[in-house]
Amino acid sequence: MFQWIRRNFIAGFFVTVPLVISVAALIWIFRAIDNLVGPFYDRWLPWPIPGLGFLTTALVVLLVGITATNVIGKRYLQRAEYYLTRVPVFRTIYAPVKQLVVAFSPDNEYGFKRMALVEDASHGFKLGFLTKEFTIDLGRGPETMLAVYVPTNHLYLGDVIIAPPDKVVFPEISVEQGLRIFLTGGMALPGRVRVQGVGSGRNA
Repeated sequence: MFQWIRRNFIAGFFVTVPLVISVAALIWIFRAIDNLVGPFYDRWLPWPIPGLGFLTTALVVLLVGITATNVIGKRYLQRAEYYLTRVPVFRTIYAPVKQLVVAFSPDNEYGFKRMALVEDASHGFKLGFLTKEFTIDLGRGPETMLAVYVPTNHLYLGDVIIAPPDKVVFPEISVEQGLRIFLTGGMALPGRVRVQGVGSGRNA
C-alpha cells in the first residue's frame, strides 16, 4: 500500500509541478503587463477592467508585426532602429537581446533553423544548432565549413564549432524539440532519432 501511494504521489508531483509553474508564470506575465499599461486607462475609465492593459499590449505587438512585414513600414522601423542603436547604453542592451530573440524566429535568415550533430573524436557527438554555412581558405583553396552553436549553459552560453560538412549530420529533430532537449538536460530526447548527413550523403 505504501509503495502504491509513493509511486502515484511521485507521478502526480511531476505532472502537477510543471503545470503549476507554467500557469503561475502566465499569470505573473499577465499581471505585470496589465499593471504596466493599466494605469493609463484608470484616468479615462470610471472603473478598472482587468486584462485591458494586456490586451492593448498584445494589439500593439500585432500592429508592430504588421508594420514590420510591410515594405514601407519595415523601412521606417529599420531607420528608427538605426538611430536608437546609436545611443551607447541602449545599443549595449538592445543588440544582444535582439540577436538572442531573433535567433529563434522561423522567418530569420540567420536563425537557428536546424539541429545538427557534430562528430567529436574525444566526446562523441555534440548536439547543437546550425547557424551558418561559409567557405574558408586555408591555403588549399576554398573549403566549405559549417558553424554549429552548441549550448553549454542552457541556451545563453555555448561554443561555436566549425566543422566540415562530412563531420556534421542533421537529426530529424525540430528546433522547438531541440530547445526542450537543452532545457531538460537531454531528458526530452526521443527514444529513436533518425539522422541524415549532408556532404557525405549518409543516412542512419
